[in-house]
Amino acid sequence: MPSQNLQIGKQGETLAVDYLKNRGYTILDVNWRHHHWELDIIAAIGKTLHFVEVKTRTSLQFGHPEQHISGKKMRHLKYAACHYHYLHPNFKNIQFDVVAINLESGKEPTLYFIEDVYF
Repeated sequence: MPSQNLQIGKQGETLAVDYLKNRGYTILDVNWRHHHWELDIIAAIGKTLHFVEVKTRTSLQFGHPEQHISGKKMRHLKYAACHYHYLHPNFKNIQFDVVAINLESGKEPTLYFIEDVYF
């Protein structure tokens, strides 16, 4: 049985995928892995390839979800994105985005989409 953290993360990714689809993105991959690196969502709109990091929390006690992306995580995202783009060179542009989701108990989920994040 998956841990509670994995279940929360999966729920957040599902919400993020639905959100992106509703905004016209084509979802190319979810949880794509290369070695020990992972990209949560890879999507496309037009000729731009989007690498989307999803951060989900159940409380704001320790800050907003997007505040929990470490420098090490950002470097890993870049390495993985470079390799994915190498494998899929038909995209002219790439962009990094973040979907921050708060799943507080008893409340509607809140989603914050941060586009074109520079690492």
